[in-house]
Amino acid sequence: MTARFDLVTMGRIGVDIYPLQTGVGLEDVTSFGKYLGGSATNVAVAAARHGLHCAVVTKTGADPFGRFLHRALTGYGVDDRFVGTAEHLPTPVTFCEIFPPDDFPLYFYRYPKAPDLDLSADDLDFDAIRAAKIFWVTGTGLSQEPSRSATLAALEARGRTAITVLDLDYRPMFWDSREQAREWVGKALDHVTVAVGNLDECETAVATREPRQAAAELRGRGISLAVVKQGPRGVLAVDDTGSVEVPPVPVEVVNGLGAGDAFGGALCHGLLAGWDTGRIMRFANAAGAIVAGELACSDAMPTEDEVLRKLGETGGV
Repeated sequence: MTARFDLVTMGRIGVDIYPLQTGVGLEDVTSFGKYLGGSATNVAVAAARHGLHCAVVTKTGADPFGRFLHRALTGYGVDDRFVGTAEHLPTPVTFCEIFPPDDFPLYFYRYPKAPDLDLSADDLDFDAIRAAKIFWVTGTGLSQEPSRSATLAALEARGRTAITVLDLDYRPMFWDSREQAREWVGKALDHVTVAVGNLDECETAVATREPRQAAAELRGRGISLAVVKQGPRGVLAVDDTGSVEVPPVPVEVVNGLGAGDAFGGALCHGLLAGWDTGRIMRFANAAGAIVAGELACSDAMPTEDEVLRKLGETGGV
């Protein structure tokens, strides 16, 4: 029988190499930490920390880093049965520099091509994708073939049923142009029920950075829930009941790179718990703030109790 997961994500996986010294360039860093990374994968890890039964659809290389990622996934309680192997491609690594509070340059080593972009429709378990309570894909998965066609095939098989999320996830280095990204993200929007993105990602998707206009444009594409991250202005969410705007949770930022993935996992948890949109946004904001205050992404993903304590401390419950 097909396993029914609470959440199945599809997209990037890799090894994050983070400097253990902050405030200096990579040329001056002398030691690093090694962590599981990749936005879709980190969302699954974040959701698993909230008790969800999660799996990720992706590929690694046939190398020690690939073996590390399988081990890390299972250690976090994420099912790795849909993580394939691209024999001819190396597992990607990503370096970052850490200049708190808001400068975290990323350096992606995904050459000649990342295994997760080598996913094809033949690699997919369509029954598991259809059966998942939430299916989550990313804009990056649309940036190259065969992953682009595989992502669209998965969404078409899903048929806009249950909760289907597109993380707009615009990374300019993966695309020839913003216009190219807009074309393919637009095709994906026709198949999803939830869209999540920051202002730059919304501009890519619907050609506007104005939050309420962006939410309206997303809703006009048939989206049930549009989530627009506004940075220091917090988060705007618009659904069939109206709009909610939630301020950010104060935090002394150490590394902001995993905050969005923590937000995503918490969003999934709140959606499946049946919470109202305001509560989901407050909870997801607090989850993101916790991770922003830590060095690692995957290792820092909080439990529900940890998020509730954070909300209690800030008066945001």
